[in-house]
Amino acid sequence: MSRLFLFPDSLPRDPAVERWMRTHSGPVGAIAQHWFSVMRSCGSDVRELLHDGHPTACAGEAAFAYVNAFTAHVNVGFFRGAELDDPDGLLEGSGKFMRHVKLKADSSVDAAALTRLIESAYRDMLARVQRESRRT
Repeated sequence: MSRLFLFPDSLPRDPAVERWMRTHSGPVGAIAQHWFSVMRSCGSDVRELLHDGHPTACAGEAAFAYVNAFTAHVNVGFFRGAELDDPDGLLEGSGKFMRHVKLKADSSVDAAALTRLIESAYRDMLARVQRESRRT
């Protein structure tokens, strides 16, 4: 059984994600849009979809990260975040697999550290996909 969260219907650019981006304006929307664009730029195989109401980025079909906008903050989440190296201590959460970084418009984040974390999640998912494909 696969331990990957797979979305075979993900697209290179999902119109539903674009609609979500247009409906989330203001400072919180801008934060979500910026960090999702970082996810999109991780590789030419990044695909996306709207899952559980929020933009989700996939390495191929395998989900690696998402953004979700709330009233006062944005979560940049990682599907296998519990297993990522986080030398800058950005990740929050206590779930078995998932972790997130909470961003608020009135506070700063180490942008370079969060970019590295997103890129690390992408590379980690690529490696997981490759390992899993060897098992089948």
